[in-house]
Amino acid sequence: MRKRRLTACVAVPLAVGLLASGCGGGGSATEEGFISVNSTEPENPLVPANTTETGGGNVVDAMFTGLVGYEPETSEPYNEVAESIDTQDNKVFTIKLKPGWTFHDGSPVTANSFVKAWNYAAYAPNGQSTTSFFEQVEGYDQVSPPDPDGDTGPQEAPEPTAQEMSGLRAVDDNTISVTLDAPFATWPTMLGYPAFSPMPESFFADPKAFEEHPIGNGPFKFESRQPNTDIKLVANDQYAGQNKPQIRGVEFRIYNELETAYQDLVSGNLDFVDQVPPSALVGDKWRTDLQDRVVDKEVLSNNALQLPMYDPKLKDPRVRHALSMAIDRKQITDTVFEGSYLPATGWVPSGPIKGYESGGCGQYCEYNPQEAKKLLDEAGGFPGPLTITSNSDGGHKEWVEAICNQLNTNLGVQCAFNPVPTFAEFLKMHDENAHTGPFRFGWLGDYPAAETFLGKVYRTGASSNYMRYSSPEFDAAMSRADQAPTEEESLRLYREAENILAKDMPSIPLWNQKAQSGYSDRISDVHVSFDRKLDVELVKLNP
Repeated sequence: MRKRRLTACVAVPLAVGLLASGCGGGGSATEEGFISVNSTEPENPLVPANTTETGGGNVVDAMFTGLVGYEPETSEPYNEVAESIDTQDNKVFTIKLKPGWTFHDGSPVTANSFVKAWNYAAYAPNGQSTTSFFEQVEGYDQVSPPDPDGDTGPQEAPEPTAQEMSGLRAVDDNTISVTLDAPFATWPTMLGYPAFSPMPESFFADPKAFEEHPIGNGPFKFESRQPNTDIKLVANDQYAGQNKPQIRGVEFRIYNELETAYQDLVSGNLDFVDQVPPSALVGDKWRTDLQDRVVDKEVLSNNALQLPMYDPKLKDPRVRHALSMAIDRKQITDTVFEGSYLPATGWVPSGPIKGYESGGCGQYCEYNPQEAKKLLDEAGGFPGPLTITSNSDGGHKEWVEAICNQLNTNLGVQCAFNPVPTFAEFLKMHDENAHTGPFRFGWLGDYPAAETFLGKVYRTGASSNYMRYSSPEFDAAMSRADQAPTEEESLRLYREAENILAKDMPSIPLWNQKAQSGYSDRISDVHVSFDRKLDVELVKLNP
């Protein structure tokens, strides 16, 4: 199964000294009319359907424009390439395109540009990392048959019986018809995610050549790339979108250490850092350094302790509730994170999702050590020591140890941090069902909808359901929410599904991360999106 937005280094405790500067990035002058932005080396070539991490996503977002965009401050979807997206039942959609859109090579953006791109992304042999984003489209199972025992099992998925999804077709140059397997009210909101971008004919003719010089339809065009150094884009003066670029270009500089990027920002050699390093947050140093050139806002980021349902020590839900209620989230966010994180009250961070009601975890995320002890005693106590596992290359030791101290004090549970050397090794443990206690989990939303925080993590067999949680009641509640006749009704039903998670407690919500970004005095009109990206369409250079 394909995954998205599992965050590797979401939490770095603040009670650390200055991080050592590493290689990468740094110091060069920015070309006149350009702005410079910190980034990381993309994992894959700059193809939207195969870009599932932040480094590549920063560039792809600037080069491609999809059917819908999201308002930077409210996250509200609006039509971009789409002129209209109509449906009577949330199952069959008719999408009309605006005229006049072209790719950077001058070729037109047509309905077929989307249909061919989506079929390419969904077709399993193409190996695109976002394949599962098309699973609601009718006929997906034929182009990407399910693996009978999952990615890690010995059996292989059968060969596809079709190359194109039966529910997807170009009616004419400007009209797309989409039929889903079942009604899904959130589907139009998903369409701003880069996997749904159109692709030019040149991509299908020669994908390798495209990888060397990608061609999009967005506000910026590819200019050059030096691996592990930078990627440069120039403004597209033919851009047909809502917001025309106000700058001549963007230079994405590759950094291996956030501290290096921050020092470049402070010294005037970089224009934007999407997340200031922990050392700069200590004592609000970043506000002293940058004065009013800071952004501090809620984004779609949730952190939790996942509880492996296959661990017999965690089988009793009273044990899981007790562990959650024995954690004082506010105390940890105030001290270990110096107030830069927000205590979680549920599995969905409500701020950037319009209309969603926070507090889905209810009493089970409220600090109540007396009730926690009572529940644990009723369950017969906790057998043996407890370990909390995380990769150790992301700086998670301090907050894990803070939780362990609280569990020891409030429940008498002997708890210890179980560090795993690398994030890759940590991910392998998920696949192998190798956890013997709670483990760290960070999730960044793909689009501003509750569904991305619930269905893709907690549904039976979901791509990131590493707990192996399975609840027919929850699955049915999610299906009702997906198939609600209106978005408002679906939000209410997603909240009902979240309440089932509170009852079952397959994971313990901990806190939500904020975007704490900084920028230079060269730029203005700085807006940061729900997924912590600088809006390069709106930013301006100061005169």
